[in-house]
Amino acid sequence: MNRAEKVASVEQLQDRFQRAAVTLVTVPSGLTVAQVTELRRKIRAAGGEYKVAKNTLVRRALKETTYAKLESLMEGPTSLVFGYDDAVAVTKALVAFAEGSNEALSLKGGALEGQSMKPEQVKALATMPSLDALRARVVGMAKAPGSRLVAAFQHPASRIAGAIEALVKRKQEEAGATAPTAE
Repeated sequence: MNRAEKVASVEQLQDRFQRAAVTLVTVPSGLTVAQVTELRRKIRAAGGEYKVAKNTLVRRALKETTYAKLESLMEGPTSLVFGYDDAVAVTKALVAFAEGSNEALSLKGGALEGQSMKPEQVKALATMPSLDALRARVVGMAKAPGSRLVAAFQHPASRIAGAIEALVKRKQEEAGATAPTAE
């Protein structure tokens, strides 16, 4: 790799760091080509990107980003996972892959919007609901008061209608009971 290629690689990495909501650092020791291909596919499907780069280039790229705290993790074999849209979905995909019979891939740590995370924190992030699930909950909660309000309006109305109907029946029965005595 010549100097121009290294500069271009650092710039591409800086761009990825700047766009990423989450960056995860892994140890890919022992992964087969088929496993790496499967991992890339799963990460891409979750809205992320899997990248293997030289540690020295990553260190240079990190210096001018909010992810500078990850520099200490850039030792030995490392790979990076960038999550752009939904940090939780990308983290879930990576943790599920790492735990699902792929002991060859282990977590070193990561950072969520510049805040560093230990491997345990990355796993905890993976247990959170995804952005889509949270959006669905918010929509459900927003709709719930409206449907409760409609039910509240309908419920008393049915009570009033039932009360009126009972009153009418009682009046008819009283009228029917009083009618024979009037004869």
